Amino acid sequence: MKRKRLLWKLFPIHLLITVIALIALSIYASNSLQRFFLNTSFADLEARALLVESEVKRLLSENKPEQLNDYCIRLGQKASTRITVILKSGKVVADSLQEPGKMENHAQRVEVMQALEGGTGSSIRFSNTLKEKMMYVAVPLFQETPPIEKAKVNGVLRVSIPITSFDQVLKEVYGRIAVGSLVIAFITAIITLIVSRRLSRPLEAIKRSAERFGRGDFSQQLSVRNDTLSISLEVASLVETMNRMAEQLNERITTVERQHQQLDAVFASMVESVIAIDRSKNIISINQAASELFKVPPSAIQGKNIREIFGESDILNFVERTMAGYKTVEDDIIFRDQEDKVYHLQAHGTRLRNLGGQHYGALIVLNDITRLQKLEEIRRDFVANVSHELKTPITAIKGFVETLQDGALEDPQDTKRFLEIINKQTDRLNSIVEDLLTLSRLEQDEKGMAELDFRNQSLNRILQSAVDACKIDAADKDIVINLICPEELYVSINAPLFEQAVINLIVNAIRYSEENNKVDISASRENGETIITVRDFGVGIAEEQLPRLFERFYRSDKARSRNLGGTGLGLAIVKHIVQVHKGSVAVDSTLGEGTVFSIRLQENRMV
Repeated sequence: MKRKRLLWKLFPIHLLITVIALIALSIYASNSLQRFFLNTSFADLEARALLVESEVKRLLSENKPEQLNDYCIRLGQKASTRITVILKSGKVVADSLQEPGKMENHAQRVEVMQALEGGTGSSIRFSNTLKEKMMYVAVPLFQETPPIEKAKVNGVLRVSIPITSFDQVLKEVYGRIAVGSLVIAFITAIITLIVSRRLSRPLEAIKRSAERFGRGDFSQQLSVRNDTLSISLEVASLVETMNRMAEQLNERITTVERQHQQLDAVFASMVESVIAIDRSKNIISINQAASELFKVPPSAIQGKNIREIFGESDILNFVERTMAGYKTVEDDIIFRDQEDKVYHLQAHGTRLRNLGGQHYGALIVLNDITRLQKLEEIRRDFVANVSHELKTPITAIKGFVETLQDGALEDPQDTKRFLEIINKQTDRLNSIVEDLLTLSRLEQDEKGMAELDFRNQSLNRILQSAVDACKIDAADKDIVINLICPEELYVSINAPLFEQAVINLIVNAIRYSEENNKVDISASRENGETIITVRDFGVGIAEEQLPRLFERFYRSDKARSRNLGGTGLGLAIVKHIVQVHKGSVAVDSTLGEGTVFSIRLQENRMV
């Protein structure tokens, strides 16, 4: 079947070439024959016109239209030619076949227009009068014998013959040419089939071996037999060359595959993102780490220009700096992905050189230090916030102690007032330290460094306990706390921790609510989740501040928050307590209308 496929690939091509050549030759011969007839007919008509030109000019100049018409009729019958004499105005004064007076003006005939300009005119068209296809040749009738330059055209002598019969003759010739072409094509097809078969056999044997080589199978060498394949010396030489090539390819492919496997293993094990780029800044290769960093499969960006992938960015600038220099380039750069997420990258770049020392690209190694940068930023912010929060009460304590030392002890009333302030600031310091210790313990719980006791308990009882703990603060501002929670709602939680989280939310709601207001607490189970909400109708929080609300020491209204008290760690503690319970906490708020905190506990923590 394979041999037949190759045979029927070679045979139609050779046959098609032959058929095209025959068609082209037939068309050329037919066109040449047609041009020869037309040229011959044109020359013959022109000669006839020139023969009668002098007599027509004489009769026309003597103004003898009847004799001129008789002359045209008599001569036209003898020569089997239509002869027409036309004045410069286009009026027909003599015609061998029609009465001149009944004929229309001929000034717009193509051949007449050409002749009136002083040259010989010609055209081929269908005659409505004779109902035949005619060839027309028109010669100018000068007042004086040319080539006098100032001679003027006085009229036109036109001669014509029908060529319909010639078209019929051409059709017969075309038919004979077509029959001959078919006969030649048939003979050629037989010869082509024989030649193609002789060619296809050795080529098919070479093709099968080449396919094996292409699949990496070099176990069998190419072998052809002269007695069966009738191959030439050139084909035998080709076979020998392919066998040598197969041996060399086998050795080189084995070496390349081994090196490729080693390189793939190194690339795959690297946590750094690696990009290889050629001199045109097209990406040669990237490893899996780089693919994950850029969120693009390697096949989608390999071969593309780095400018097309990253545009005008720090990565492009770093690549250009690497390719422009001769030393290793190091720098910290920023990359933004399609979702506008920012990555901090530590970049190392070096030029790539081949064995000849020629520069052919660059190798870029990117180490994602975004987490380290974030941790460093958190550390700086935490140190700054802790320092700020601790400095305020310490400064107050130190100031009042110094005041007492400077003599305020002599005034019992001032002494009592100063000691109360010192005690209050000491309590504030203690609250900050306790909250920090709580956060530290919660973080350890999240990492699995400590064991927590989770039990299936009534959520209503825990929420009611949290409400009871906040009643005194609520009563001070005449705030009513409403609780709606089904008695049958049970969840698997650590009761003390979860109660602390709810207390923090209630205290926060009371703190930022006006007097004579209310706080609504509700709990329900929806779609496999337990949802607890704490809603207040207080001052609300600006939308741009909501994403940072659960950060440590973050205050949406710093001046108001400090006046109302609190350490700035309450919501951060809530977030970590909820995370320990494998849940999530969210906030929704509108300025002037209030705030809603929602805790969602997943099904894997519920019974």
